[in-house]
Amino acid sequence: MKKLINSARDVVPEMLEGLALANPGIALLDGANVALRADARAYAQSGRVAVISGGGAGHEPAHAGYVGPGMLTAAVSGDVFTSPATDTILAAIRTVAGPAGVLLVVKSYTGDRLNFGLAAELARAEGIAVEVVVVADDVALAAGEGTAGRRGIAGTVFVHKVAGAAAEAGATLAEVRAEAEAAARAIGTMGVALSPCTVPAAGQPGFELGEDEVELGLGIHGEAGVRRDKIAPADTFVAELLDRIVTETGLEAGDRVALLVNNLGGTPTMELDIVLRGAVRDLAGRGLVLERAWRGSFLTALEMAGVSLSLLRVDDARLARLDAATSAPAWPTPVAGRVGEVTVLPAAPAPGTADAGTALTEPTPLTRAVEAACAALTEAEPHLTELDRIVGDGDLGISLARGAEAVRRELPGYGGGDPAAVLRGLADTVRRALGGTSGPLYSVLLLRAASAVEADPSPHGWREALAAGARAVGELGGARVGDRTMLDALVPAGEALVGGASLAEAIDAAAAGTEETATHSARRGRSSYLGDRAIGTVDPGAEAVVIWLRAVADALDAEGEGA
Repeated sequence: MKKLINSARDVVPEMLEGLALANPGIALLDGANVALRADARAYAQSGRVAVISGGGAGHEPAHAGYVGPGMLTAAVSGDVFTSPATDTILAAIRTVAGPAGVLLVVKSYTGDRLNFGLAAELARAEGIAVEVVVVADDVALAAGEGTAGRRGIAGTVFVHKVAGAAAEAGATLAEVRAEAEAAARAIGTMGVALSPCTVPAAGQPGFELGEDEVELGLGIHGEAGVRRDKIAPADTFVAELLDRIVTETGLEAGDRVALLVNNLGGTPTMELDIVLRGAVRDLAGRGLVLERAWRGSFLTALEMAGVSLSLLRVDDARLARLDAATSAPAWPTPVAGRVGEVTVLPAAPAPGTADAGTALTEPTPLTRAVEAACAALTEAEPHLTELDRIVGDGDLGISLARGAEAVRRELPGYGGGDPAAVLRGLADTVRRALGGTSGPLYSVLLLRAASAVEADPSPHGWREALAAGARAVGELGGARVGDRTMLDALVPAGEALVGGASLAEAIDAAAAGTEETATHSARRGRSSYLGDRAIGTVDPGAEAVVIWLRAVADALDAEGEGA
């Protein structure tokens, strides 16, 4: 287990202290794991209802991250994945209760229902007006008998927002409870996990998943879901989750909804955005009107990778509660208006763009060689990806394959009768399609090669083209032979051609230079951060050069153009 903690027993109080240090509007209750508004005592006397929620830790930013004007008055935390004790909840109620009373928002887990319910009874016996709303939004579970019932999961955050906004607006305890209960009934949530999570005190994952397995419909503590399945595209899971949510909540075309895309803890923002995109398109296809959408970490399960989707049926009044201002640190900036289509602006044309010449009508030896290089790089994607995974960041194979696909699409427009125009067209495409470091390096190689061929279209000019391109790469990238880069293949090949060697001999020189990269540390590129750990593996960039050079040679031989 690797976690940035000091001691498993101190995780919760230290976490709450860190939250309060970062947010002066949040205070801590002496001797208890309770976060509350710093102005809680004054608020209690303001005549407004106090809203309290909580549960086990490990779901951050829930629940303490939602403490603030417009949301929770206090949040009570138990140990990780453990309900807070009755007496701790009662202490929070006593501290924030005023004449208007207290609403407890409770997730439907047995421990939470028991401890919050008993605390409410004890508080009522002391003369405090307390009401309880239980949230059970997990549509993965049947609502009937024979189980402990549906669980309260990420949709609970919607209830925090609705209840908190109603309380801040001055609604009575009965009114706040009614709005919170109505919101709770209007929410459906379901999730999918890609990995387990590890409770600090346990020191090992709570369950196991195979490398290609996911768990659908699991709880926020790693409880079993409805089934285990194989990994699939994001849109497949989005459709399945929304099918269940829409069916179980009775939503129909024309209904208005708000969407919460919730990170279960270890999911990159990139993947959350892909899921949100898929959900927006899916909901539109069902005829549902998506009024608001949020994505981020709202109610997590430690470092579990995965996502849950929550849909809340809305009307104008409920939208007003969602849009109401709050300073709770974990609630995102309000969304401005209904979720709609992405606005796409046309790109400004490059100034002085030259005509590429006549569009290609018949293949030429050069374009056939380009096609062959593209095919070779596409086929080599797994090999290059694995090499780059060992000594880099693992993206070279897919980047070059993506560039090859773009070149194949755009090759007919390069101007087939003009070799220099073809090379410049290639340079433009790879600059746009490759990205990273490969894009500009290959682009400058091709631009310099185009200039060499334009100045001298004879066979000598073509021999000089590769060497000129290699020099341009070195100038732009600041690398030289021996630095474990593509230059370890490019430079020997270019020098061999200029010296009169055949293309086959030049490729042998490139291959020898590539093999040499496995014997020393890198001084440029991401491999330079690995030091001696890169030794033993050839540089992926140099290997790629050998691959496309061989493909070019084979294509020219087939054309009778080899030299």
